[in-house]
Amino acid sequence: MNKIFPEGKPQAAVLAAFFACGALMATWVARIPAVQTKLNLSEGGLGLVLLGLSIGVLTALSLSGGLVARYGSRKVTLIGGLGMCAALPLLALAPHPALLFPGLTLFGAAMSSMDVAMNEQAVLVERKAGYALMSSFHASYSVGALFGALTSAGMASIRAMPLALHFLLASIFFTAILVFMYPHLLPTTSGSKEKKITFQFPKRPLWALGAIAFCSAMNEIAMADWSGVYLTRVLQTNAAFAALGYAAFSLTMTLGRMFGDWISKKIQPADMVRFGGLLTAAGLVILILTDHPALAIAGFAAVGLGLSNIIPLVYSAAGNIPGIAPGTGIAGVANIGYMGSLVGPTTIGLIANATSLRVSFGMIAGLAVILVLMAGRVAAAHAPVQEACVIEETRS
Repeated sequence: MNKIFPEGKPQAAVLAAFFACGALMATWVARIPAVQTKLNLSEGGLGLVLLGLSIGVLTALSLSGGLVARYGSRKVTLIGGLGMCAALPLLALAPHPALLFPGLTLFGAAMSSMDVAMNEQAVLVERKAGYALMSSFHASYSVGALFGALTSAGMASIRAMPLALHFLLASIFFTAILVFMYPHLLPTTSGSKEKKITFQFPKRPLWALGAIAFCSAMNEIAMADWSGVYLTRVLQTNAAFAALGYAAFSLTMTLGRMFGDWISKKIQPADMVRFGGLLTAAGLVILILTDHPALAIAGFAAVGLGLSNIIPLVYSAAGNIPGIAPGTGIAGVANIGYMGSLVGPTTIGLIANATSLRVSFGMIAGLAVILVLMAGRVAAAHAPVQEACVIEETRS
C-alpha cells in the first residue's frame, strides 16, 4: 500500500472519491444523446433541461462551504457521492422533461457538494504529507471520466441494455466504492449543530484565486464545447477528425495532472501557473493562425497541458488561506470559477456569431494571458503546512 500510496489509506480513499465523481459525471454526459432521443428533445429543449444541472451546481456551491464546516468534509463527500448515485437512475427513468429537470438539479447539487468536500479531503492529505498531491487527485478524476465514458460507450453498443439498467448498475458499482472508501477518509472537527447553513458570498482573499479559476474554466469549456465545431466549421475537417481535437486536449490534461505533483516539487506553484498560462496562450495562437488540421490538434494538446495543473493548484491554495476553513475557501473559488463554465459557451457563441470563431478563440487567449499576469496570487496563498489530520477550529 505504502509503495503505491505513500500516504496510505487516506490517499487511496480520496483518489477513489475523485475517480467515482469523474466516472459518474461522465456516465451521464456520455448518454445525453440517448436521453434526448428518448424524450424527443430538440437542441433548444435539451439546453433548457440541462440548465437544471447548472442550477443545482450553483445552489450547492453557495451552501457547500457551510455544509462542510458544520458536518465535516468526510460526511459530505460520502453523502454527495451517494446523492449522485441515487439521482443517476432517476435521470434515465424520467418520463418527461419536466421531471428530468429536477433530477438534474439534484444530481448537480450532489456533485458540487462532493466536489468541494473531496477537495478539502485532498488538502488534508496534502497537509499531512507536507508536499503537493492535488494534481494526482484531479488526475484521478480525469481517469474516472475516461472510464465512465468508455464503459458508457460499451453499454450503448449493447442493444439489449436499457439505459435505466446501465445507470442502475453504475450506481450500485460506485455506491460500493464510496461505502468502502468512507472509513479511510480523514476526520475533521465539525462546527456547531446550531449554526445555520446559509448562502455564503466568497470572502475577499478568494477573489483573486477565483479570477484565475474563472479564466481557466472559460478556456476549458471552450475546448469542450467548441473544439469540434472549430475543426469542422473553420478548418473544414470531417466529424471523425474533429473528435481528435478534444481527445488531444483531454489526453494532455490527464498526463499533465499525473506528473503535476512531481513537477511542483521542482517548480514553484506560481511559476507552474505562469508557464501553464503561456502554454495555453501559445496553443490558442496556433489554433487561430493555422489552417492545417494537424497543427490545430497540436494546439489543442498544448492548451490541455497548459491548463492541466492550474485548477488543482488554485484549489490547494484556496484550502490553505489563513483564517479561512478549507471547505469555505474551496467552495468560494469553485463558485467563481464555475461562472466561467456557465457564461463561457454563450459568450463564445455570441462573439463567433458577430465575428468569427477565430476571434472568439482570440478572446480566450486573452484570458490565458491574464493567468500569466495573476500567477503571483497563487504563490501568496499556496502554502501547505504539515499538521495533524484533525482540524481543530473554534467556531462561535
